[in-house]
Amino acid sequence: MTLLVLVLALVAALFVGISAGTVTVPLSEVWTVVGSHLDWNDAAISPVRDQIIWDFRTARVLLAAVVGAALSLAGACLQVLARNGLADPYVLGVSSGAALGAVLAVTLGSAAVGGFGVSGAAFAMSMATLVVVFAFAQRAGRIGPTRLVLAGVAVSYLATAITSFVQLYGDPLALRGTMFWILGSLQNARWGDLGIPTLAIAICSVWLLARGRSMNVLATGDDTASALGVDVNRLRIELLVITSLLTATAVSVAGGIGFVGLMIPHAARFVVGPDHRRLLPVSALVGAVFLVLVDLLSRVVDRPNELPVGIFTAAIGAPFFLLLMRRGGRAA
Repeated sequence: MTLLVLVLALVAALFVGISAGTVTVPLSEVWTVVGSHLDWNDAAISPVRDQIIWDFRTARVLLAAVVGAALSLAGACLQVLARNGLADPYVLGVSSGAALGAVLAVTLGSAAVGGFGVSGAAFAMSMATLVVVFAFAQRAGRIGPTRLVLAGVAVSYLATAITSFVQLYGDPLALRGTMFWILGSLQNARWGDLGIPTLAIAICSVWLLARGRSMNVLATGDDTASALGVDVNRLRIELLVITSLLTATAVSVAGGIGFVGLMIPHAARFVVGPDHRRLLPVSALVGAVFLVLVDLLSRVVDRPNELPVGIFTAAIGAPFFLLLMRRGGRAA
């Protein structure tokens, strides 16, 4: 029942997200245009309306849903991996690495990043950041949660410092574009951006659901997990790779949208409990609905201007983070 309600909420959020914006389009017209592209009807459509609804907004809201689901799944994985309810996908430094790759591509040109475009450079640099974090997080062939977080934070600060340095010497006209990218934005979403993130989240979701029981055991502690036959180090490495892949894919197409991976898993736990076999699909759906609505808010709050999505997720996420810390302090 919960999944059904969330699916219906997602469909409703998608249609509202397509309808609203700088130019508001009636929901009936949205249904007509989307239906014509899906062969549900053959009604005559204005080319301008068709471009606004299908080429721009439909691709955008679908990408927002995919990115929200990816970040939420990554957050749920990382909170098990680090055994810390305050962990966030960006703790690994993947977001900062992606931002560095994108800024290098924008300010210095694609030749500076091996011929990659902005998204390709962001993904490549984020995975390079992962390799560095992975190397420093290991000790005696094992990955410790504390070392993982510390290595991620250190590498993140280093990547942020380099990004700021590059921006100082970049073209001032390009700074607005890089800031939009660093803060997170879906304004340049196109249909071509959907393929790789959708494939990544599909593959990662199947793998995670198959490991749901092992993740439940890992959450109880390393000793208990080992006693029950779970290869703790191997599972941690797998979760690290999955988390980084989901985060890097999301950041490479949408920029640095923070706090989604922190908030949504906790909201899902409140609804369905800590069992990851139920938590993971609920987190993905709640994250998708959340980011579609936040993206809608970024488009309508100051029309016709558009604000970065990351501003709104941070405005919602920072109080949520402080609330979690306060509750955690009382529990301690």
